[in-house]
Amino acid sequence: MLYHIRHLTRFRYSAPVSESVVEVRMQPRSDGHQRLHSFQMTTIPRTTIFSYRDILGNMVHHFDVPGRHKLLTVTSEALVEVSEPSPITALDGESWRALDALAASGEYWDLLQPGRFTHPSDLLRAFAAEIALQRGSDPLTTLCRLNTRIYDAFEYAPGSTHVHSPIDDALRMRRGVCQDFAHIMITLTRALGIPCRYVSGYLFHRAEDHDRSEADATHAWVEALLPGMGWVGFDPTNNLIAGARHIRVAIGRDYADVPPSRGVYKGQATSELDVAVRVALVATPSAAADEPPPEWQAMERAFMEEAHMQQ
Repeated sequence: MLYHIRHLTRFRYSAPVSESVVEVRMQPRSDGHQRLHSFQMTTIPRTTIFSYRDILGNMVHHFDVPGRHKLLTVTSEALVEVSEPSPITALDGESWRALDALAASGEYWDLLQPGRFTHPSDLLRAFAAEIALQRGSDPLTTLCRLNTRIYDAFEYAPGSTHVHSPIDDALRMRRGVCQDFAHIMITLTRALGIPCRYVSGYLFHRAEDHDRSEADATHAWVEALLPGMGWVGFDPTNNLIAGARHIRVAIGRDYADVPPSRGVYKGQATSELDVAVRVALVATPSAAADEPPPEWQAMERAFMEEAHMQQ
């Protein structure tokens, strides 16, 4: 499946600021069953954009805006092709021995340890007991069950938590967003001795799939390392095994490693962040994406007009 992705980010400041320094992770990866055809990024105010790959192979773009400004707009566009991963096959009980050997090797040590957003708590331990979390007949069956239990136990409620929320907030309220559910699954998966990592990206939505996650936002899920299969994606927000609709941008230990954007600025001002995402299916690399819906076009015009007025 071939996708055109347009990602708009707007930083609005309550008063003029200067020396904004920003780093973003918005370029889809090109590995495994995913291939990036093209990517471009622009900013208003205009500036020079630099890039490098971090230790996990994620592409990081960074730039600074030295002059005074009250608005900063970042626009990224990507054309990326995603094929269905290899069919998931059954594992046997001996797979647990293979996972224990992987853990003992130390190669995946950092993906078995607690992190900033993936630290076990009393509420998490209570939830693990509630769902009777334990090693089942094999790792794949165990993780599929965990994926479903998280999906069933929590309400998807945009705005109920924020990017810095600990997992206890979602556990206490029994609602949250994709980031919360990914962190809960990562923490519980690691507790079973299975290396697990956070994935940020996008999900292509179709009406017939009845996804709970929002279509106009980034998405998050997890990948677990399974013997003989490699990294297998699980999406507890939608109770899915990650497939050709999941577009991977960055991988990390948790959200702290891979936020889509972060930065600092100089000035006595508060900031607001607005984000809009559109993922469209296209026929060929040279084909244009379908015309965006009127509400998207109106929003994008408002973004751009306000940005140009502030220059």
